[in-house]
Amino acid sequence: MVLYIHGFASSGRGAKALAVRRYFKSGALALSLSYIPELAIDTLAAIVEQTLPQEPVGLIGSSLGGFYAIYLSERYDLPAVLVNPSIEPYKTLAPYTGSVTNFYDLTTFEWSERHIEQLKRLEVRKIRRPENYRVMLQTGDETLDYRIALSRFRSAETVVEAGGSHAFEGFENHLPKIEKFFTEKEIFCKKA
Repeated sequence: MVLYIHGFASSGRGAKALAVRRYFKSGALALSLSYIPELAIDTLAAIVEQTLPQEPVGLIGSSLGGFYAIYLSERYDLPAVLVNPSIEPYKTLAPYTGSVTNFYDLTTFEWSERHIEQLKRLEVRKIRRPENYRVMLQTGDETLDYRIALSRFRSAETVVEAGGSHAFEGFENHLPKIEKFFTEKEIFCKKA
């Protein structure tokens, strides 16, 4: 199974989530997660633990979802594709405390210092198996400095494209290579 993890104030119904579901069909899962980091990671961990006995799991995480994917990859030894990942979201999301509007459905939620502290507790300080990662970066990311992720994952498989944006323009064009990465990691993607 391919588990897609969306970013901050996004949705399991966003453009990349839909592209993953269309491409991998019934072999993909893309949920709308809680904005509360501990609840989001608990939900993701429960899905992984329920799925692993029956089939392998591959992760695709975008932005904050990339941060969560790192945590899950290291905890469960899973392959992960990180798309313009947030490496230090407790820093980059600190300015957003207060009322935040969800990009997909325009609902609002309160982002607080308590949530920032939860992110700090989820940080993975050491990447044990860089071969488990494919890191996709665009230099035109207006939200995150791509060089931070590039430095953190210098031993991993990386794709750096000039230009682009935080949304990772042309993401759907990378899905065949993502599938190949998972196949090589023995995550046989079911497209039935």
